[in-house]
Amino acid sequence: MADTPLWWAVVLPAALGTATFAAAAFDSLLAARAAGAPAVGGLAAPLRGTARLLVTQRRTTRAADPVLWRAGVALVPLAALSAALVLPLGGRSVADPAVGVVWFNAMEILAWAAVWMAGWGPNSVFSLVGGYRFVAQGLAYELPHMFALITVATAAGSLRVGDVVEAQSGLWFAVWMPVAFAVYLISAAAMAFRGPFDAPLGGDLAGGAAAELSGVDRLVLLGGRWALFVVAVALSVPLFLGGGQGPVLPPWLWTLVKTAVVVLALVWLARRFPTVRMDRFAEFSWMVLIPVALVQALLVSVLVLVR
Repeated sequence: MADTPLWWAVVLPAALGTATFAAAAFDSLLAARAAGAPAVGGLAAPLRGTARLLVTQRRTTRAADPVLWRAGVALVPLAALSAALVLPLGGRSVADPAVGVVWFNAMEILAWAAVWMAGWGPNSVFSLVGGYRFVAQGLAYELPHMFALITVATAAGSLRVGDVVEAQSGLWFAVWMPVAFAVYLISAAAMAFRGPFDAPLGGDLAGGAAAELSGVDRLVLLGGRWALFVVAVALSVPLFLGGGQGPVLPPWLWTLVKTAVVVLALVWLARRFPTVRMDRFAEFSWMVLIPVALVQALLVSVLVLVR
């Protein structure tokens, strides 16, 4: 990858914030259309929601652990931003370490722990059950997610994100390992508890892990959730879709186009399916996702050995 200027680290949070807002606005637009409301009102919903939460007083609960509570909330967007450090825009990223794929997965696990902390800290039944739901969901999505990442690293012969992009100069990984690509996208949506895997924030638990969050706390957690979703989906572009490779357009623009298409497609699909119960998702993961991810990894390993 090309040498990255220092100002790239300043651009990253702004770019991530813009992409996060765009994804949330598109989701609000779909919700407005489904309710028969004006589209303009749907696009402005994230702004109205942000303004409302900024002036809402923080909620407190009896015998809460404020340090654990606030730390869990703050760690969600921090984990998303840290994971984005290895995300290349064209041929540039803030960092391209030799273990970039491992770093990204580690930040996902940090977000997993953060949501549990945010659910535990308030000392509330609903938020605690929501936090444990996310832990159960994490156990179900993390294994197939890791197998998908291992498949990519095996095919590229490297854990460096830049090397993974270069390894797709002849053929994108999504073409010859479609199962790993599908498993990655499903687990990415589950990691960010996006629909239909949003049971940890389900209405049957009066808000789940975010039940006791209000004001800035709620804004930070939900904003971090969207940022985590955008980063996880955006990394599918360098891992499976050739990064910035493509004709005519510059690499950075190809990266943005591919990312926008995948993000918008998943947001649209999320509203086509009802929320999946945690026991059903765990069963589907252990009985379907993990076996097919293992078979895909085995096939790719054999192809790598014989070529």
